[in-house]
Amino acid sequence: MKMLVNTPESVVDDALRGMAVAHPELAVDVERRVVMRRDAPVTGKVGLVSGGGSGHEPLHGGFVGAGMLDAACPGEVFTSPVPDQMVRAAAAVDSGAGVLFIVKNYTGDVLNFNMAAELAEDEGIQVASVLVNDDVAVTDSLYTAGRRGTGATLFVEKIAGALAEEGAPLDRVEAVARRVNESSRSFGVALAACTTPAKGGPTFDLPAGELELGVGIHGEPGRERRAMMTSAGIADYAVDAVLGDLRPSGPVLALVNGAGATPLLELYGFTSEVHRVLRERGVTVARTLVGNYVTSLDMAGASVTLCQVDDELLRLWDAPVQTAGLRWGR
Repeated sequence: MKMLVNTPESVVDDALRGMAVAHPELAVDVERRVVMRRDAPVTGKVGLVSGGGSGHEPLHGGFVGAGMLDAACPGEVFTSPVPDQMVRAAAAVDSGAGVLFIVKNYTGDVLNFNMAAELAEDEGIQVASVLVNDDVAVTDSLYTAGRRGTGATLFVEKIAGALAEEGAPLDRVEAVARRVNESSRSFGVALAACTTPAKGGPTFDLPAGELELGVGIHGEPGRERRAMMTSAGIADYAVDAVLGDLRPSGPVLALVNGAGATPLLELYGFTSEVHRVLRERGVTVARTLVGNYVTSLDMAGASVTLCQVDDELLRLWDAPVQTAGLRWGR
């Protein structure tokens, strides 16, 4: 496999160095692996910290900035960051208003963020944590107890980040983050496996002419494999899987997320089919976001995430955001 890397061992540090020169508004500590807002800590503001294995870019480092995260901790590819990174990030962004950890539900992430919260509190930092577990494909997986955390992470980080930017206290920011997670569900589909730099080849076997329905963001198996389907057929299956669990009674945010190797030409076509299914099911779409946001290296495929919103959540979604991976309103 041809990859634009120097060595597998240096790929994360090389990427962080590139982020630093491309985004001078960020403070990127390559050695300690923390990406922060350069203006952190912001006086009176709750600090938002997230992180996870690299390979899902722009999640999480690409979502650091005004209106979203204050810091992100990248681990090795598909590997949790360590507690020291999280404690360092929390201390750097804490203005005295406390810190919210946003944690995707993967065993390593949960264990390390829990340990970091205890260590940070020992240093006098008030910490709250919210677990993201939106994937309806399977109940348990190779890396989780319970549902996996996937596309809803973006909704949680954006909406909670907007509320924190307004100066809301930690308990309110934590509550809205939990509400967004509880109101969100996701389902992903893989058309081809991803390739990690260390392995240099596909991470799982997906025969030509087949797709994986319900795949995880590390290539974890989903519900079933089938012969390749049309965009319309995939949309029917994915949206029905989400609606079968979410059952929204109001409008939704829709994220049509590319897995990393799926071009926008295909994603926009798939989005039209997702909207068709939602219309047929009587669901109103308030906003739609399309693109590669929660990726799996070079995996071909897509996921659908829906979040039921009310006026408050929609206002916070529309609030200005300025990050490397998401920006509007300023």
